[in-house]
Amino acid sequence: MGEQSSGDGRKTGKTAKKVTPAKKAVATGKPVAVKKAASAKKVAVRPSADESRTALVRRARRINRELAEVYPYAHPELDFENPFQLLVATVLSAQTTDLRVNQTTPALFAKYPTPEDLAAANPEEVEEILRPCGFFRAKTKSVLGLSKALTEDFGGEVPGRLEDLVKLPGVGRKTAFVVLGNAFGRPGITVDTHFQRLVRRWKWTEETDPDKIEAVVGALFPKSDWTDLSHHVIWHGRRICHARKPACGACPIAPLCPAYGEGETDPEKAKKLLKYEKGGFPGQRLKPPQAYLDAGGKPAPPLGAA
Repeated sequence: MGEQSSGDGRKTGKTAKKVTPAKKAVATGKPVAVKKAASAKKVAVRPSADESRTALVRRARRINRELAEVYPYAHPELDFENPFQLLVATVLSAQTTDLRVNQTTPALFAKYPTPEDLAAANPEEVEEILRPCGFFRAKTKSVLGLSKALTEDFGGEVPGRLEDLVKLPGVGRKTAFVVLGNAFGRPGITVDTHFQRLVRRWKWTEETDPDKIEAVVGALFPKSDWTDLSHHVIWHGRRICHARKPACGACPIAPLCPAYGEGETDPEKAKKLLKYEKGGFPGQRLKPPQAYLDAGGKPAPPLGAA
């Protein structure tokens, strides 16, 4: 498990309508009821050598608050109308873009609208529909398998428990938490490639295993924040903090990022790197990039500031 740290730093060892609670919360402004979700195995949170646990928690939560203002309507970018469609779409999204999935699923759900329909489908016909998503044979096997399991074991309904979801073919913790958080209003952290990249850049954790990342990051936030946190981080990763060339000079959380400078810091050049995806880029709140830097061109205020 390695050494842990005490609080003082000493080492001690949308195009489709979504009929979901999360969507209703956006439309009505009413909070979604939060229910318990199973957590991953516990992993010690290890702040960096120059940052106490308390400072890490404050910085992490401040980043989330900042991102919540930048992306107030962050949500799953997969089109769905019910839990079954979200489950299938999330499985299909592996190794491809949400846009590609959204272009593919309308034909799939028009022909096979229920788990019973998809379970009885001809595999070759499903493969032809899913071909644009890549890995279409494996994905066909997964969606047919999970549809059969839903039909035989759950009465054709998507279960609302993590332990049941992860037993379905092609469904892991990441997919399960997408469904739980957005179809059932139950908190969960979605550790996709964007989430992994950003939390490591922000020095929230040095873990590389998704389950360990989930546990470490989950310990920094109350459970009620987990689902929205996932959306905020993923949206930021898709729009600004890219894998190869992050737009550091246009980033609203530059003062809080230990990795500032890994990408383009020139404000004008950074603006050209911003990606506008479905849902747009809510840039009205963004300050001029130079406002996040001190006279020497470095992030200000100091990292860990409250």
